[in-house]
Amino acid sequence: QLQASGGGLVQPGGSLRLSCAASGFTFRYYNIGWFRQAPGEERVALSCTSSSDADTEYAASVQGRFFVSRDNAENTVYLQMNSLKPEDTAVYYCARMTTAWTSCVLSRYEYNVWGQGTLVTVSS
Repeated sequence: QLQASGGGLVQPGGSLRLSCAASGFTFRYYNIGWFRQAPGEERVALSCTSSSDADTEYAASVQGRFFVSRDNAENTVYLQMNSLKPEDTAVYYCARMTTAWTSCVLSRYEYNVWGQGTLVTVSS
């Protein structure tokens, strides 16, 4: 399972770091993605970090503002979010790709283990 945490209220231009703690599977075998879902909208992919932490792909909407790091020894992935905007307000999820040892894909349909989500609100 996955457990996302670290959400909260932040002012525009601020920063926040989310954590995703994994258990119950061999963490280092799987790519991990971050997603978000705003009210009334579909869940969209933000990033995918490879199992070895060698590569991370980012969606264009967060490229250069959001940064992912991964600690395979701690079974945890982090999402550092900078220069936050009101439109970043959403529930943020981490997820595990269905297949081990595969290439990253920024599509929610390729992920089958999801954390419970953590709410990020960007507002003054």
